[in-house]
Amino acid sequence: MPRFYCPAPLATGAVLDLPAGPARHVQVLRMQPGQSITLFNGQGGEFEAVIDRMGRSDVTVTVASHDPVEREAARAVHLVLGMPANERMDWLVEKAAELGVASIQPLVTERSVLRLNGERADKKRAHWHAVGVAACEQSGRNRVPDVFPVRSFADWVASAPAESALLLSLRSGSRPLLAAAPASGPLHFLSGPEGGLSPAEEDAAIARGFRPVTLANRVLRAETAPLVALAQLQF
Repeated sequence: MPRFYCPAPLATGAVLDLPAGPARHVQVLRMQPGQSITLFNGQGGEFEAVIDRMGRSDVTVTVASHDPVEREAARAVHLVLGMPANERMDWLVEKAAELGVASIQPLVTERSVLRLNGERADKKRAHWHAVGVAACEQSGRNRVPDVFPVRSFADWVASAPAESALLLSLRSGSRPLLAAAPASGPLHFLSGPEGGLSPAEEDAAIARGFRPVTLANRVLRAETAPLVALAQLQF
């Protein structure tokens, strides 16, 4: 059954017009009145809904039964990322959402190729949110991960979380990820862009309380390493 994110109040028996995105998707699928879809709004569980009417660009449904099913990971992992360039960030957001990430904080760092601010940063954030929504629709998640506004590393680190925080690093003395991570509870994981964080940025994160960790004896790409860490921490 097709699944759609519907950021609106949902209740059994309610009749509503689908938002533009899901309505367009239902039209593309050539669905017909009487057919069922699944809706979720990020507030928990999901609803079956029945299509009542198909207009030229609008779709009306009646919300039916609620299923309280949850498919979230056992622990909340928050990724803090020096943004990789071009389509790599899109790919990273998509796969992180599929893997169950709780939130994503994009950062502009010293070595960042992708540098965003102002209206361009706002548009990118909206785009990444949409990428995360699509990944949740496909993967069965009922809660959409937060994508926070783009920040500079210097601005972010001043108020960075000090507990349960890990830093991906190649510096000597970094511990294996699973040996350093607490067994349970929320976790923040910081990873750099292409070329990694600068030594000064790593020093600032460590001073804030982040513990340096490593994944293996290979150097992974900026868009690959956070996903490997997320998979290890989740599963």
